[in-house]
Amino acid sequence: MPLNHEKQPQNPENNNEALHQLGQEQAERLRAHYEQIGEKSPERETSSETAKNEALEAAVSHEKPAHEERNTPSPAVRRGSIKSERAASYKRTMTQIQSEMSAPSRAFSKVIHNKAVEKTSEVAGATIARPNAILAGSIFAFAFTLATYLIAKHYGYPLSGFETIGSFIVGWIAGLLFDYFRIMITGKPSL
Repeated sequence: MPLNHEKQPQNPENNNEALHQLGQEQAERLRAHYEQIGEKSPERETSSETAKNEALEAAVSHEKPAHEERNTPSPAVRRGSIKSERAASYKRTMTQIQSEMSAPSRAFSKVIHNKAVEKTSEVAGATIARPNAILAGSIFAFAFTLATYLIAKHYGYPLSGFETIGSFIVGWIAGLLFDYFRIMITGKPSL
């Protein structure tokens, strides 16, 4: 639509008023144009009607009745679904990785990643195969076996072979006791 190019007064206040009036006239023409389009096609809504409907839908969606709130799954149900998703993801990953391995590696992987073997390993790692206990057993076995060997060689006694195993067991028990008392005092388990 062509704009009127009339000569406008030189006064800045009148100039602003004229621009404001022209803007209002243009807005009215656009509003009338959009209303006319809306009348021709009833399925189309104007932007203000669309915004109003969206606001009403959002308000209704936030106002849930009390019976709908009770239908949300409990935390225990959600935890169960998370566990099943993790298990499925773990299985897919293991299958993919094992498919890329050689046959002997794949067979070994299937054996050590069997549920029974994994659970047994976790229990053993948390109880008898503690890192500090094994370290203490190894150090004590080395020191005690070395001392026993040197003494036996000096005096000419034969060794039976149980010295290393016995000293490891004694050191392992000492390591378990150390871990137990450390956890009792500090309250923090070892890594």
